[in-house]
Amino acid sequence: MKPLLRTLLPLLCTVLALGPLTAGTAHARGAGLQEKEWALDALHAREAWKTTKGRGVTVAVLDTGVDADHPDLHRNVRSGTDMVGMGAGKGDRAWARHGTAMAGIIAGHGHGKDGKDGVLGIAPEARILPVRVLLEEKDPQRAEARDRRKTALADGIRWAADHGADVINLSLGDDSDSAHPDAGEDAAVRYALRKGAVVVASAGNGGEDGDHISYPAAYPGVIAVAAVDRNGARASFSTRRWYATVAAPGQDILIADPDRSYYQGWGTSAAAAFTSGAVALVRAAHPELSPAQIKELISDTAGHTPEGGRSDAVGTGVVDPAAAIEVGSHIEPRAQRPSVGSYRKEYFGSARPGDEGGPGWFAILAGAAGAVLIGTALAVHRGFTPRIPARLLRRSARPVPGPGPPGP
Repeated sequence: MKPLLRTLLPLLCTVLALGPLTAGTAHARGAGLQEKEWALDALHAREAWKTTKGRGVTVAVLDTGVDADHPDLHRNVRSGTDMVGMGAGKGDRAWARHGTAMAGIIAGHGHGKDGKDGVLGIAPEARILPVRVLLEEKDPQRAEARDRRKTALADGIRWAADHGADVINLSLGDDSDSAHPDAGEDAAVRYALRKGAVVVASAGNGGEDGDHISYPAAYPGVIAVAAVDRNGARASFSTRRWYATVAAPGQDILIADPDRSYYQGWGTSAAAAFTSGAVALVRAAHPELSPAQIKELISDTAGHTPEGGRSDAVGTGVVDPAAAIEVGSHIEPRAQRPSVGSYRKEYFGSARPGDEGGPGWFAILAGAAGAVLIGTALAVHRGFTPRIPARLLRRSARPVPGPGPPGP
């Protein structure tokens, strides 16, 4: 039977399209699917598994929810939270489809005899921490939720960082014409990095529609992931932008669904999930490395590197956790940077009090300087003329050196 194409609902404006593999009973149980998971071979997952399968690492999946009872996931899902608090519930068709798919890519362990049925994730022994931050597109309350829960993503990032997330997967994004940076989200990302969590996001699916900037992928410190096909070439839908860190498989990806069927999907959402799983393997092998070091390591060890060492299409190339694990053994751990207060200027506007990038000492000094200027202006208005010492007048009369003769 020829597969019928469907579309799994986009997160904000990042889309992961899905089509059922087959209507056959065997595939409904997931038999034989793992042999078709080409992405695991492309990422050298089995080589990395000789060192670790991600045990001890928690990956927060900020998404539409995760079906913790799915046979491919049930052992690996921790108790999470719901930042939306409305919309479809468990058992409804418009519930947890995208989030379950991403969780399976990251930490699916299969099911049945010896775990041979269903899907196998890239870090099958990692734990999933589900954080519901938005609704599926066909949820009747989606539009209302976006208006009433505008801070859900920022709040979810902070919650995940505070509840043990080693990696935060953001297979979502806004790359619409009206997309813009949000101060609260930017501050939340920096908060998570400061707490030691690596943040991974999909680069966007606008490669055939203007390559619009996608947030949260474009926030500083995020590992932004583009998508490639089976040949390691950029997938046509994958957004090309300056913030691309690396790339990962994002086409013809086998995924699990809460309806217990399996589908074939595409999107930078999937690419981000594969990279989050790869990061989980690296963190399990080298837990002492900071988020900034992990990002640099993942970037430096990527394969299929484009000419010149980097491109907006695929970053530095396709992520390779096995290579990153090996090279990571030779890296001296260092503290996460930037640390609190190290942002020299405002990046996206004011942050919460106490966050890096917030007002701090700069605001205090600016306020004091303003008070002095106001006082001086009032004094002059009332007829006060300040006396300038003669030695300062003589010094100020000295000529100022010019820029020198013009160059050749």
